Amino acid sequence: MKIFRHSKKPAEPPAQDRPVDFFRELQIEFLIHELKGPVAVIETGVRTLLERRDKFGPLSTKQEKTLKRVLRNTRKTRHMMNSLLEIGRSQAGCFACAAFDPAAVTLETLLEVLEITLGSLADQIPLEADRGQLAAFLEGNGIHLAVDPGADSAQVMQDETKFRQIVGNLIGNALYHRRETVNIRLQRRGDDLVIEVADDGPGIAAEHHDLVFRRYTQVKTDGELKRRGHGLGLAGARVLARGMGGDIQLESTEGHGAVFRLILPCTLTTARPTQEE
Repeated sequence: MKIFRHSKKPAEPPAQDRPVDFFRELQIEFLIHELKGPVAVIETGVRTLLERRDKFGPLSTKQEKTLKRVLRNTRKTRHMMNSLLEIGRSQAGCFACAAFDPAAVTLETLLEVLEITLGSLADQIPLEADRGQLAAFLEGNGIHLAVDPGADSAQVMQDETKFRQIVGNLIGNALYHRRETVNIRLQRRGDDLVIEVADDGPGIAAEHHDLVFRRYTQVKTDGELKRRGHGLGLAGARVLARGMGGDIQLESTEGHGAVFRLILPCTLTTARPTQEE
């Protein structure tokens, strides 16, 4: 039997005749849209079982623990999908600016991240706790939120949804890598709002600072994985920040934690208390 080998590669067919790469042509917005429905059904079903025990019956301790774990991960999935959609909206130039209180929104975002990432800790937060009680509880668990004068009574004009996505990613990253503490600080620098999120984790060598903002990149030092994760959160957060006219800076040395600094140009105004009629 003779075997014939072509000395030249066969000519490629014209572009219009080439097979379409399904995964390149499929719009990510469509995929996320199709996934949001099933995720919402799962979340609603689990919440119903947890919150309507009078109708659906009591739960054992193990059942409750399992359902809460499912709920946390379902909310995490929803959060990830919303983050991807916001990145797409940002790149398309879609923004919805309105006045909001950055200190209050940062606290709300922190509690949402705790519920998603550290559900057992979030479950311990006292019901109907005021801001002082929340601060004491968080500090007792190594999480410190400080709001400098000038930022505590300020309102900003920005896209609140994108702001929540960025701050949530920075806080989640810090909680994931911390050894014991996370420090969050809001301050005002001229017309800029600055939010610093610091952890006491393994730190990042200077030559790796750009890598942590690249998708699918993990930082290794001497063969050991130092900063885990896919890099999607930080990469997306920087895209959003730059789309809003700001940026995210990083200060870190290996072995001494990391500080991620969000800087946003904002129209800052002093919030005035509303008068009751």
